Amino acid sequence: MPTNLLLQPPVSHDPRHAASPGPSGRETRPARRHGGVRAIALVVASVMALAVCSTAGAQAIVWRKVETIDVSAINADIVTDKPTVDVGLYYPSNLDEAFAAVVPLSGLVNEFLEAKKIFDVAGVQLNLLWVKSGKVDPKYFSLHSTNTERQIPKSAFQNMYVEQSRNPSVLSDHAREAFEAMVEVDEHNDRTVYLLVLQNVYMTFFEDLDGGRNWAPRMVNTGGLSFPSYMYGDQMPRRLRGVITLTKHDPEHHRIIAHEIGHKLMNVSHEYKERGPEHEIRAEGGLMLYGAGTDIPAGEAGRWHRERLHKSPYIYRRGTDGAKKWNPDYVAGGFYYDALYGNYVVEFK
Repeated sequence: MPTNLLLQPPVSHDPRHAASPGPSGRETRPARRHGGVRAIALVVASVMALAVCSTAGAQAIVWRKVETIDVSAINADIVTDKPTVDVGLYYPSNLDEAFAAVVPLSGLVNEFLEAKKIFDVAGVQLNLLWVKSGKVDPKYFSLHSTNTERQIPKSAFQNMYVEQSRNPSVLSDHAREAFEAMVEVDEHNDRTVYLLVLQNVYMTFFEDLDGGRNWAPRMVNTGGLSFPSYMYGDQMPRRLRGVITLTKHDPEHHRIIAHEIGHKLMNVSHEYKERGPEHEIRAEGGLMLYGAGTDIPAGEAGRWHRERLHKSPYIYRRGTDGAKKWNPDYVAGGFYYDALYGNYVVEFK
């Protein structure tokens, strides 16, 4: 597979904004045929109105595929009978020059190629839908990920995952507005992973200063943020649940994209084998640690990472008719202990 698929820097274009088809229905009572048609029309109008209202007051974004990136070559290894995840990449054309120099689109394409290799070893293929560029309102370039008024320190009486299900993170209004503006409406929005390139995405968590009495907020300027279901659950707008933000490029190991997709698909925090989940763990070995590791382990000793990956609702297989057959969806919002995972969970304190 070619590793240098970006032939020239992307340029700003002025295309038409793509929109998805509205829902359809089947008339079962001829006497009400016209009423049913009117109802369908109202539903379609409502969907389109929602798409318009979601970006009201914001500069309209028009996206165009970056034709200098050979997506077909990137996807040359895709086969029909293998678990597959669709991924789209949005790269604003008007990023600050200094930022674009250190987070070039060519570098992110190479990171995606590395992610394909990592997940292929675990039996899942990443299918790049497209790479798109367009002018984004600069007010979205820097944002805070969550509503800090809803955040509280972790409890001493339950583990991190249980606490997150009781007190899930909530997307900030600024982040929601940005994501609504950037992610185009599509019938498979909630089953697609979207890589959104921004310049600064901040996340806050609380650090224990003295054994549980005093806590200090710690704000991190993330390199990538996956907005995983184990943290947000059904507090994340369903259409946006596949969003991952990218604000850094890893020119040495090329693994930021793979790491963030790992959060999204395995639905786990930073953990690996005997290392329990934490906000930050710097160590080697596993893909879900901060380091150079790429391992996605299986079995109880591997904290069921590979098994959870294959349960992901973002995965589909194509049937003999070519249609996508999706994995079952989350049962209760997608928190770590969601019934979707059955016994593929770790009980710990």
